[in-house]
Amino acid sequence: MYGGIEAGGTKFVCAVGTGPDDLSEMVRFPTTTPEETIGKVIAYFKNQPHSLKGIGIASFGPIDPNPSSESFGYITSTPKLLWQQTDLVGPIKKAFDVPVGFDTDVNGAALSEVRWGAAQDVASSVYFTVGTGIGGGAVVNGKTINGLLHPEMGHMRIPRVEGDDFKGHCPFHGPCLEGMATGPALKARWGMPAETLPEDHIAWDYEAHYLAMAVVNTILVLSPERIIMGGGVMDQKQLFPKIRARVQKALNGYVDSEVITKNINRYIVPPGLGNRAGVLGAILLGELAAG
Repeated sequence: MYGGIEAGGTKFVCAVGTGPDDLSEMVRFPTTTPEETIGKVIAYFKNQPHSLKGIGIASFGPIDPNPSSESFGYITSTPKLLWQQTDLVGPIKKAFDVPVGFDTDVNGAALSEVRWGAAQDVASSVYFTVGTGIGGGAVVNGKTINGLLHPEMGHMRIPRVEGDDFKGHCPFHGPCLEGMATGPALKARWGMPAETLPEDHIAWDYEAHYLAMAVVNTILVLSPERIIMGGGVMDQKQLFPKIRARVQKALNGYVDSEVITKNINRYIVPPGLGNRAGVLGAILLGELAAG
């Protein structure tokens, strides 16, 4: 059995298991202070009857995922000020003395979608989550793409909707993708939470534009065989058709693949694992760490 921790900016999700068909009842609690939140994580696993072979943490970021770095296991320059330079791996490893896998929440979700979800039949894929923040994880031949640190697809610069003068909600970059298209950005722009905006509100046309431009950039840079889009903001049935249509229009036939020109409904898709992709990715990270 493996433990999984999906460390999100709004909530933490913990579970124990080996996969989607063997998963304990998940527990969720708000992301408050590091001390309080990590304490609840440790208490959850201490109370489990199972002996764990490994624990995986799929975390919001930025993080340091390099095992040879002095700050490995840390959340680093996050906009969540209380969590800057927080050691996540250290307290978990100290409490349980088992191998601990550590990566971004989106890399974890991307891996779980390859193992069990919507990317099982392709060799390369990208997973976007659109919620409190925006992140993207890429998997090629079963391995995530990390380098200097890890991909920060949510902070790519994207062309504005003509006439859009919203200053953006990202404290680092203003009108980057995350600054224009997260749940908090939608609330800041329109004065109401995303989930309360009417289906026909112009907000969704703006949202579709910014997300489609991010997808276009990703297609042109990485050429993935599938793009998966999850997160709370994507729980809007009208978004996927709008995004797909804008991607086709922006590419204008340049990427000459029938997957995009004729079968885009099977190319830009929701997660096969639904809202369990993140915590299942964390469990997979625990399995990989245990070897």
